[in-house]
Amino acid sequence: MSPPTFHRILIANRGEVAVRVARACDQLGITPVFAVSEADRDAPYTRGREVVVLGPARASQSYLDPVKVVQAAVQSRCSALHPGWGFLSENPLLASLCGQHGVSFIGPPPAVMALMGGKTPAKRAMRAAGLTLIPGSDGPLASAGDARRVADEVGYPVLLKAESGGGGRGMRIARAAGEIEAAFGEAQAEARAAFGDERVYLERLIEGGRHVEIQVFADQHGNAIHVGERDCTVQRNHQKLIEESPSPVLDADLRARTLAAAVAATKAIGYVGAGTMELLLDPDGRTLRFMEMNTRLQVEHTVSEQRSGLDLVRLQIEAAAGHRLAIRQDDVRLDGHAIECRINAEDPAAGFRPAPGRITRWRLPDLQDGAIRVDTHVEDGYVVPPHYDSLLCKVIARGATRDQACDRMLAALDGLVCEGVATTIPLHQQILRSDAFRANQYDTRTIPGWKS
Repeated sequence: MSPPTFHRILIANRGEVAVRVARACDQLGITPVFAVSEADRDAPYTRGREVVVLGPARASQSYLDPVKVVQAAVQSRCSALHPGWGFLSENPLLASLCGQHGVSFIGPPPAVMALMGGKTPAKRAMRAAGLTLIPGSDGPLASAGDARRVADEVGYPVLLKAESGGGGRGMRIARAAGEIEAAFGEAQAEARAAFGDERVYLERLIEGGRHVEIQVFADQHGNAIHVGERDCTVQRNHQKLIEESPSPVLDADLRARTLAAAVAATKAIGYVGAGTMELLLDPDGRTLRFMEMNTRLQVEHTVSEQRSGLDLVRLQIEAAAGHRLAIRQDDVRLDGHAIECRINAEDPAAGFRPAPGRITRWRLPDLQDGAIRVDTHVEDGYVVPPHYDSLLCKVIARGATRDQACDRMLAALDGLVCEGVATTIPLHQQILRSDAFRANQYDTRTIPGWKS
């Protein structure tokens, strides 16, 4: 039996994400349908497109309402739904509702999403598949007393983390036994408020490490590959600022062993589609430890695309339609170096305060004969709404070497013009010009070269 064909796909996301997914649909001859909030009804990227309005600007009443999203897919006669990244992209309820209403969910099965969405079940599955874990509790902790007993075993400092967490919320550090009770209570309260789930677990806090992630991909027939690793160490409050591939600090043996283990783990859990393994490299550079798996594409998937030449969104759509992976691991060629800068409407000099408003002038940089890629939904006159993530564009530079990629990125940032709102362009320029960034002398605790 031949795989099904999707004629219409609902894109349940906004901004740069919606534009990126629509581009893949256009290339496949599929009609994209945008599901938008009232705030995005007249966004420039919706011109000439089919649009379904989900509800008010508030995300909880539009983009984060799985019933409204699936209803929009059914009413607009879409046979598949792409959740993008962010919003409901890792929500197993959305995937289940799609299945119940005859809509193909472009992502992993709901059961796999649920397994990997729970931090401790995910860690148990990854340990069984051969990945190394960060020492900590075997599951959620019943009390501060339990947390203290585990902390005494693994050693201080420790990190209390929300079981259903993400984005740095529901996390507290305890550096000594006397701090456990307060940290446990604060993490629990924040987790309850942010995720409706107060369960927390504990890990030893590894300071001075590097954040590394692995891009994996699988079809419905048991085939899986990796598309290399990315270094995402430059962060602010657990939010990534700059991503690059390959990681400039991994040795060849550790890279090869961990990539192979990640593929084995992907197969072992019955994964389908694109996924991202998040890992932490010990300060001594000898051990990569699994933290979590994101059951979706990441914002920074573009650097993996630039090195491999693969269109990961297109592969997602084909996998959801039942196609076998057309490439084997030996066919994946990872060439050169790629780096991405996320440009947001924020003011770094004012504590990264959001900067919504109207963009009065917007000019893209020279694409340097294909060495520069810009993914964006912005144009002159675009109004940055205050309701959502303020990402304006992603600038991706590719080079034969890391230094060449960095030099090309700086030239691109110098040529990118955004007037009317504050942006993070100056931040990225300072980072890329710093000796610390060029020499890889930084870790997850620092933003190299940044002087606020």
